[in-house]
Formats: sequence, structure tokens, C-alpha cells
Amino acid sequence: MRIEFVEISNFRKLLAVRIDIANQATVFVGANNSGKSSAMVALRRFLVDHGELSINDFTLSHWAAINALGQAWEAETDGDEAEEFDWGVVAPAVDVWLSVPDNQVHFVQKILPTLDWDGSAIGVRLRFEPRKIEDYKREYLAARSAVKAVLAAVEPGQEEESEPFSLWPKSMIEFLSKRLNALFEVKSYLLDPSARQIPKDGEAFPQPLPPDSEPLSDDPFKGLIRIDEISAQRGLGMPIRKGGNGDEDQEIGPRVSTKLSAQLRSYYAQHLDPFDQPEADDLVALQAIHAARVKFGKQLADSFASAIEELEGIGYPGLTDPKLSLAADLRPLDALRHGSALNYEVPTHLADAGLINRLPEDSNGLGYQNLVSMVFALMGFRDKWMRRGKAGKKAANESHVPRLHLVLVEEPEAHLHAQVQQVFIAHAYSVLRKHELLGESEEFQTQMVVSTHSSHVAHEADFASLRYFRRMPVHAIKGAVPVSRVVGLSRTFGEDEDTKRFVRRYLKVTHCDLFFADGAILVEGPAERIIVPHMVRSRDAYKYLTRCYITWLEIGGSHAHRLRSLLADLGLNTLVITDLDAKSATNSKVLPKRGDAQVSRNHTLKTWVPKEEGLDALLDMSEDSLAKLDKIGFGVRVAYQQPVKITFGTDVDAEAIANTFEDALVYRNIDFFKELLGPRLARKFRDAIVGSTTVHELATKLHADLAAGDKAELAMNILEDKSLNELELPGYIDSGLAWLINQLRRKDDDLVGKKPAPDNEDQAQTQAAPA
Repeated sequence: MRIEFVEISNFRKLLAVRIDIANQATVFVGANNSGKSSAMVALRRFLVDHGELSINDFTLSHWAAINALGQAWEAETDGDEAEEFDWGVVAPAVDVWLSVPDNQVHFVQKILPTLDWDGSAIGVRLRFEPRKIEDYKREYLAARSAVKAVLAAVEPGQEEESEPFSLWPKSMIEFLSKRLNALFEVKSYLLDPSARQIPKDGEAFPQPLPPDSEPLSDDPFKGLIRIDEISAQRGLGMPIRKGGNGDEDQEIGPRVSTKLSAQLRSYYAQHLDPFDQPEADDLVALQAIHAARVKFGKQLADSFASAIEELEGIGYPGLTDPKLSLAADLRPLDALRHGSALNYEVPTHLADAGLINRLPEDSNGLGYQNLVSMVFALMGFRDKWMRRGKAGKKAANESHVPRLHLVLVEEPEAHLHAQVQQVFIAHAYSVLRKHELLGESEEFQTQMVVSTHSSHVAHEADFASLRYFRRMPVHAIKGAVPVSRVVGLSRTFGEDEDTKRFVRRYLKVTHCDLFFADGAILVEGPAERIIVPHMVRSRDAYKYLTRCYITWLEIGGSHAHRLRSLLADLGLNTLVITDLDAKSATNSKVLPKRGDAQVSRNHTLKTWVPKEEGLDALLDMSEDSLAKLDKIGFGVRVAYQQPVKITFGTDVDAEAIANTFEDALVYRNIDFFKELLGPRLARKFRDAIVGSTTVHELATKLHADLAAGDKAELAMNILEDKSLNELELPGYIDSGLAWLINQLRRKDDDLVGKKPAPDNEDQAQTQAAPA
């Protein structure tokens, strides 16, 4: 038994998303404020806490409809009631779809959709809705009536127009801000497997419930799924949240920082304490503790004898007063409560025999404390699920062990060094399966869901397990708010195995943070990768980009197009800085020249944007043709060498056509390169500039020098030059960066709702088109 997918609707910015749950580990990735945490909170609220939502968990775009319901109730008159409200449209919900093998069907009898179940997925909707609509309506109207009665007594002129006097509740939303959990609860409904719809572009389409749907009477997942969670707000050694199966002895309480020893004590109490339902294996420990208690008790009695005798000398105890007696009660848990119960041994060079240096637990680094804390939490989850040790006896009255264990881990990277993050995500699942009944067995399934902001965690995870949360632009419709969609990257490349294999390997090698970026800049080679980011950081014209999270990828023009599907799914505004790479009809590299039937060797230009290979056409390409804009708000633009007018030698306003980043940089900064210090390619550039009298002669020499030169070394020479501040980027890159800035500004304006809402739908559709 396992969870195939969940669909979350009307919860915060997750208006309607489907999240496929991998067989083992699923990793949520995405930029900041993309909905990863919202998804984890939704799973927690509906599967662990069973409710306890706030009005802020309702998607903001539904608030107007909820307020309108309150106004409709207030406007009712005798015989004229408001129309029935469809809570399915606005109520937060989580649909859980289970895949159940035939040999486990007896565990799910209560939630089978039909008596003639055909083995298809079983769906259950958990929806947060009014307990009893009559009580809800009556209480709201009573509250509003009381407000109106008080306000009716306010004399005219007493109100300030700028801040009119008001009382709670002014609206339905304000009413629910205080009374929501008293009037609402999570109800569960069976879903129809035949009514499932496939998501489109990351948007899910949860099926509507029939009007006569009746909620289930019991928790549909009780005895089926055990759910545990490690929250992001755990601090170091935070008490573990109460599990989804109502374990009374699992630590809960205020989220304050505790020590690792408290976790060890909890684990010991649940699984190892010899005083708790002792077994034969505990006999040796119990006998040793008994002997120590007797000896210590005798020592206590002897030590306090004189003190008690002195106390008796002043009249206590009297004839009828209880007599004082001392006895020792030794328990292993008492030792673990001691502040120095957990220590770290410090490696000591050439230490004397028997000498061990120890420090208390809080002397170790925060990262390792957090790692130990999380590993012990996972071990405790697993052992409690499998009823290992003492925990097994406490659960002996339960009919069976749940067949599915769902573990939620939020932001495991907190305090962890990069390598430790990779170690944790690589081994966390194996910790959850390290039990004689688990391992590779399919009788009991474990599914782990991890949300992360760490590229190191994403790097170590299987590409197919990544679920990307994508921020969508605000629709230009009154009341619209930012929402997110979820993309399963396993389907990104379809059946193209070659591209899929290349991208997986490339992302592993580059260790990029593509999944957390606001935008991407793909560059051709090492020179661009060294020079252009420095220019972006140090020039005021590009200052806006330093406010954004931009990922830089060095990937040649022959391969950049392979990332096309991935970038489209991620919805990243992308600038591809690439080279013209002219070649002749005989397929040899040549100096770019008009009217010579030359073509570009660059696959990005030929197959992606602008889908042209003829050199003459590329040189005269319009600005609009260099970008491809998607209807849902992101774009891709290429920037390659285009003709520029320069004055050099005997030429005035002559056309110079660069073929690479380096010669384009020379044409823009001839005086800089004329004085550039450095050996090899830098020296050849100096000589070419000094020894040429025409643009064509200079271009010919630069072309020959670049064919055998070290471009990365040249970039380092440029970077260390004292006149670097005088360097200017070639015009084609400058225009490309300006385009990216405009795209990101527009997206930022959409996200914060700066665009004015249009008055009609036609205008909204026009404004929704990319600029």
C-alpha cells in the first residue's frame, strides 16, 4: 500500500495542485515563497493535526465570496433565503489517492469506492468545512445583530471619517478569524476513481463531490497509515510532534529548545526501559539496579542517622507523627535527566591510557547536534511503527501494524554543512527501513516527503523524485492573488532518454541551484562565466539583478537547448548568452562575413530561439525575434554577437562582426585590450591591435589567435587588471541583461500585486499576455 499522489486545493497559494508521491523519497523544491512550506503545512493540518486551521489558510481569492455569503445571510427575509453556498469551491481540502494491492484489500474495506472494486486507486477527500451549517449561521447572525444594536446607539458626527468606529465582527472573514475552529472541522469523503483528471501545466482539477455526498463517520486512515513529522521549527532537539496515531507517550508541548539527551531519554523510555513491562532480557539489569539500590539505601540511612536523631531531639516526630525514613530509588531514566548525561569524547593525540576527554553535548557544533537529533527522531518513528521493544507491548491491543508509514521532514538543512546535508538525504530513508520486517519487503511501505531550500539536498536526490513548486504570475483580474503550481520533473523530457540522461548528469556535475532561482543565465564558456557575473555585480545598470536569485550555468550553444523542457517546466525567465559560431558551406569554422552563404553551428539558435541558422538572417534579426515569451508569464531570450559600428585604424564607422565573446569584447574595448597585461592570448591581442590598420585585418588576426588560445586564462588576466572598471560589456549582452531585468521586474510587480486590476474580462486577458 502506498500513496500515489495528493491533490491540495484552496489552501493558501495552492489553489489546485497535484503532488505525485514517489515510492521512497519525494523532495519539494522551488524558489522562496513558492508554496513548499504551504504543502507541508497542509499535509500536517489534515493528516497529523486533523484540523486547527486559521482563516489565513483559505486562499485569499476566496475571501470575497465568503464575505458575500455573510452579507447574503444578513439580507435574508422571511420566505426569501440566500442561495445554498458551495463550500467545495472555497474550503481547503486534501485528496489522498492510495494504491492498494489485492492482498491488502481487507485493510481498506471501509473506504472502497464500490462493492465491485476493480483494483484502481482509492481516493479520500479531507475537507475543512462547517460542522453544522445551522449553528454556524445562527452564531454569525447573532454576532452581527449585537454589533448593529451597539452601533445604532452611536450619535451622528461622533465617527471619524478616516477611521470609522467598528466592532467585531465587521465581516464574515473577521468573524471566522476568531470562531473558525469552533465551527469548522475536517470531514472525509470517498472519491470516484473514474472521475480523476490529469493535471495540465502543473494545475490540478480535483473532482467535485456530488451534492448528496455524505461524510465518513470515522477517520478513514486510522490503522492504515502511520504519520510522523520533523518540523522545520524544531530548533535543536525540539520535542517531536505528536504522531498521527495518537501516541500518548510521545513528547509534545511548547516549541522550546531542549537538549539531545531529552530525545535519548524519550527513545529509552519508549523502547528500552527495563522497568517498563520487563522481559527476560531485562533481568540482569534489574538485578544490578536492585543491588545498587540496597547498598545506596543503607549508605543514605547511615549518613542521615545523626541528622534524624538531632531532629527527634527537638520534638519531631511526636507519638502520633510519621517517622522519617530514607530509601534509594534508582532508575536509568533519572541518569539521563542529568545535565551531563550525554557527552562527546574529544580525540586526544598520544593520550595516556584511560585518559578520555569529554565535553557536554552543547559543546558540539549545531550541525551535528541537529543531525543526531533528526536521526534519533527517524529511528524513534520507525521503531514505534514496528512496535519495537517496549513500544510493541503498549500497542499490543491494536489489531495490526499500519501498512504504510508516511514521514514528513521539513527543511533538514538547518545548521547542517553542505556535505552533511547530502549524507542525511542519502541515508534518511535507509534509517526508516532498517528493521527485519522492512528492508526490501513490500508488505510494509515507507514514504518520506522532504521540503528543502538546499541545492545540496536537491543535488543528492533522484531527479525523478523532485517536485518543483512554481510561482505563477497574478492574473490581471480583480481579486486575483499569487498562486503556485507543482511540476513532477520525472515527466519533463517525455520519452527523450538521451536528453534526460544528459540533463541529469549535467545537473549532478554543475551542482547548480536552478530549482531555487528567480531567473537563469546560460553562458557559452569560461570567459563569460568569469567576466559577465563580475560586471553584473559591479555596474549600476545591472544592480537590480543583484536583488534577485540568479543562477549561472556554463553550457555551450551545442547543449543549451537540451535544457529547454526543464526551463519551461520551471517557468524561469532565462537569458542564453551564446556565440554566433559561423561556418562555411564545407562545415569549417570561418570569420563571419555577409553574403557568403554562411550558417551558424549553434544548435540553440537553430532549434530553439530564433530557430534560424542562416548567418545573414541572424545578423539582421529584430529585437523581438530574439525572445520567445510563454503565455503564462516567462520568457527565453538569446544574446549572440551582432554587427556593431566601430572606428579603427583607417576605417571610420566600419561594420565589425564578432564570432565569439572575446572578439566582441575587444571591439567594444579596444583601448583596454591595447594596454592589457598578460602572456599568450593577452599578448597576441595587444599585438593584433597594434599591428592592424583595418577592421578586417584585426578581425582576421583575432580569429586566428582565438582558435589556439586559452580563453579562461585571458578572462583571468582581464579580471586582475587594474583598469577593469573601464571595461564595458558587448552590446548584445547589455541588451540581453536589460531584457532579463525587465522580465524580472514585471514578474515582481505581478507577485506583489502592483498592477491595477482591469474592469472587464477582455481587458484582463489582454493584460495577462506577456509584455
